[in-house]
Amino acid sequence: MNTIQLECFLSVAEHLNFSRASEELKITQPAVSHQIRALEDELGVKLFSRTSKSVTLTEEGIMFLPDAQLILKTALSARERLGRHEHFISFEVGCHNYLELNLLPPVFRRLTEEYPLLRPGIRLVPFPSLLGLVENKQLHAAFGIKEEQNKSSLFFRELYSAPVACVCSPDYPLAKYETLRKKQLKGNIIVCSPRQITNSIFSLQNSLLVKLPPEQRYFSESIESAYTLAKAGIGYTLGPDIALTRDPALQYIPITDLPKLSFGVYYRYDNDHPVLKRFLALCSETLRK
Repeated sequence: MNTIQLECFLSVAEHLNFSRASEELKITQPAVSHQIRALEDELGVKLFSRTSKSVTLTEEGIMFLPDAQLILKTALSARERLGRHEHFISFEVGCHNYLELNLLPPVFRRLTEEYPLLRPGIRLVPFPSLLGLVENKQLHAAFGIKEEQNKSSLFFRELYSAPVACVCSPDYPLAKYETLRKKQLKGNIIVCSPRQITNSIFSLQNSLLVKLPPEQRYFSESIESAYTLAKAGIGYTLGPDIALTRDPALQYIPITDLPKLSFGVYYRYDNDHPVLKRFLALCSETLRK
């Protein structure tokens, strides 16, 4: 496995088109195909399904995608660092969705001022995979809601106690309330895939979903698309209300008869990264403002 193979794989995965990948990489299309075949032979799996009209990732290709990104990034970072004889500090943080990304700019600004050689990275990863990446030392830290988990090497630091909120557009009927109780949640509900939300939110939305007729149920693969449907006034969705992650185009009405969710950072007990302690402190400071 080499960087050329990984670059070819990632480019084809992005464009789902071998011709566009060859143009981007400035090598011939047969060369791209050869590198993909060599990578597939080494891994012992097919990464793409190809027909005369389309290219799609196989299940194995989808599983390999985050590994390929990490391996290539690590290799390029090492090449740059060794070539310049500088000791860059890599620091990888995991997030579940674009809302959590809003927490990072002020934290990374301070960190890079204090550690000029810091090279922070961000990975957006679904819920089931994120803690495993921290456990396997592929991420130094990851944001998340505290839930029961069996990963004994992980520690959780709470940053914020977040109420569960009804999230809707300002003109949606439920937006007129300052607070809500679970029994007051009425109308169309927009639910997310369990890969994108915590178990507690997933259980709540399912308990509401089963009581509704099909015409009032809307399904979404991601939090981003659920919030987009909510902005359109189609219905409401559910989520933790963390002040710095709010979307300004939406209303957040706390549901008072539901327990609050503990939002924070997961990291390994034995992680001695030189920046981790300061990262945790800055996250706490940012969310207290």
